[in-house]
Amino acid sequence: MLGRFIKGQGEQPATQPTQTPMVINGAAVAQPVQAEPAADDFLSLKVDLHRHLIDRFNLTALENASKDEILNEIRPIVREFVRGRNVPLNARELDQLTSDTADEMLGLGPIEPLLKDDSIADILINTHNHVFIERRGVLEETSIRFRDEPHLLRIVNKIVSNIGRRVDESSPMVDARLDDGSRVNIAVRPISVDGPLVSIRKFSKHPYSLERLIAFNSIRPPMVDLLRIAVQTRKSILVSGGTGSGKTTLLNALSSYIPSAERLITIEDAAELQLQQPHVGRLETRPPNVEGKGEVRQRELVKNALRMRPDRIIVGEVRGEEAFDMLQAMNTGHEGSMTTIHANTPRDALSRMEQMVGMAGMPMTHESIRAQIASAIDIIVQTQRLSDGGRRVVSISEITGMEGNVVQLQEIYHFVRRDVAADGTIVGEFRATGVRPRFAQEVATQGHHFGKDAFNPQVAL
Repeated sequence: MLGRFIKGQGEQPATQPTQTPMVINGAAVAQPVQAEPAADDFLSLKVDLHRHLIDRFNLTALENASKDEILNEIRPIVREFVRGRNVPLNARELDQLTSDTADEMLGLGPIEPLLKDDSIADILINTHNHVFIERRGVLEETSIRFRDEPHLLRIVNKIVSNIGRRVDESSPMVDARLDDGSRVNIAVRPISVDGPLVSIRKFSKHPYSLERLIAFNSIRPPMVDLLRIAVQTRKSILVSGGTGSGKTTLLNALSSYIPSAERLITIEDAAELQLQQPHVGRLETRPPNVEGKGEVRQRELVKNALRMRPDRIIVGEVRGEEAFDMLQAMNTGHEGSMTTIHANTPRDALSRMEQMVGMAGMPMTHESIRAQIASAIDIIVQTQRLSDGGRRVVSISEITGMEGNVVQLQEIYHFVRRDVAADGTIVGEFRATGVRPRFAQEVATQGHHFGKDAFNPQVAL
């Protein structure tokens, strides 16, 4: 069986340049990828091993091979390679190296180490020659390269075929997700002029809690207490923010305070929410098929969710006419529901929500739409990604009702910028505005009480 996947004489390995670059699964790189900084030597060994194996193996034949078959093929080659490099590995470490290498050959090729690196939040592939990552809020270019455009397209097709989607000239854009839940957006020629563009928003294996967000200085304990009480007493919450500001992360964290006895229905474009409750039903939109039929939009899912006896409905993000049905749900016995929206300020979030409700085509005046919003939503949480890459909850506001035809907002907490440090870090602090939430007396009758200085503007949180 040995040699089944070895390149034959009709398919010779690519001629190596004078200065031989390293190769990960057929992708030329200038230096080892810094995917795991704590294990540079071992990672460098794996990179060199990949170059050695990919030069010898037929990538197309490997795509249909099982892991056991690949292990049987590469095990003797790995032993020979390690022995030739005089690397001191015991039998267990050698087996682990062989297994890891097989996983990466079976997986998504050059970017497989990046997917396994928990410190990386986003992987951005700009054609086969450029791969960027976001780590701790900062973008950086890696040394990873795909061999050529067909090599990148093979990886792209592997991603979309796993979920029954397709991407080609007739359907050049696709939203997909990986097996671990990571969200993927792909654009290919002709709309992507220079070659395939792939954006991967990685799925966190360990959901963030509000306590972890406190440790990252994204929020402070009195703010957490306010949000915890709001969730537990069924206040409807709208999380607002820009792209990559941490809206979904915060929504996941907030959901951990929902009582486990309640039935939850989640609605998303790509399933990202990681709710910890035992009674959760997950719904996901579906794009149209090749004939342009079979599309299931968020609005249909929200309507369907209302027939599924939910206590709360959680929409990953409202971006269209489903906003109307979401407000209706919040106003008709599904208090405590939550969703996110793209907006830069709480006031902008209200304006966007009003526009989305108008997209539903219902004969409603602006005043009646605003009244619906004011009665349905209790709290708006504003998140922001700052220039230093850090995410902050920069504002928590309460909707207090209508005054004339204007929705009234009162800010309870906000983040105050003070300066920028020499290294670019934003210096600031969280402060209360001095306004006590109007629902404080109501929740007190349910046994929930706020700290003595929770709303004191003179005290740093």
